[in-house]
Amino acid sequence: MRLSALAYFQLLTATASAQLVAAPFGLALLAPHHHQQPLMTPEQQQGSDSKQPRPQPQVQQPGVMLSDVMGRDRSTNAFAGFARDIEAVARRLDDAARNSTVLAPLNSAIDGLPRKPWEDPAEYRALGADAYEGDGGRDRARGNLRRFVEAHVVPASPWPEGEKRRSLLEGDREIWWETRDGVRVIQPDNIEVASIAGRVGNGELWILKGVRNYA
Repeated sequence: MRLSALAYFQLLTATASAQLVAAPFGLALLAPHHHQQPLMTPEQQQGSDSKQPRPQPQVQQPGVMLSDVMGRDRSTNAFAGFARDIEAVARRLDDAARNSTVLAPLNSAIDGLPRKPWEDPAEYRALGADAYEGDGGRDRARGNLRRFVEAHVVPASPWPEGEKRRSLLEGDREIWWETRDGVRVIQPDNIEVASIAGRVGNGELWILKGVRNYA
C-alpha cells in the first residue's frame, strides 16, 4: 500500500509539474477522463455541412441601385452606356420603388450582331444609306436604341424560374428562364446567362452570352 500511495503521489507531482511548464505557452493538459473530440480539418468541417441545404442568395447591397452597378463590369459596358442614354430606363434603374431584372448582353455579343443596335434594315431599304443622317436620322437611331434596351429589361425582380414575363418593350413576346445543366437559359431565344453580376436594392443584373431576338 505504501508503494502504491508513493507511486500515486509521484504521478500527481509529475502532472502538476507538466501543467506548470505548459501554462506559460498557452497549453493545457486534458484531465484523464476528458473526452476529447476528434480533430477535423476545415475541409472536413465544410464537407460535414455539404449535405445541408444552402439558403438562396439574398440581396447583397440593399442600399445600392441598379444604376450604381451598371457598367462596373467592363464586359457589358456597351449596354450600360446605351441604358444610361435612354432616360426612361435610366430613371427606372435608379428608382428604389421599381424592381427590374436587367439582361445585359456581353460586349462581344453586341459586336457580333449583323447590324448596330440603333439600325433597322427596313429603314435602310426605305431611306437608303443616309437613313440615320440629320435630325430625323438621329431620332430614328435613338428610337431603335430605346427598343433594344427596353427588350433587355424585365420589370420584375425576383424573377422566378419558369415564370413568363414581358420586357419593357411594348408588344414584346413573353420570355422566361429555365435551368439546364446548372446554367440559366433565357427562353424562347435559348440564350445562356453567363453570370449574375449584382443583386441590389431594386433588382438584379444578369450578364447574357447573346442578344435577344425582339424584332
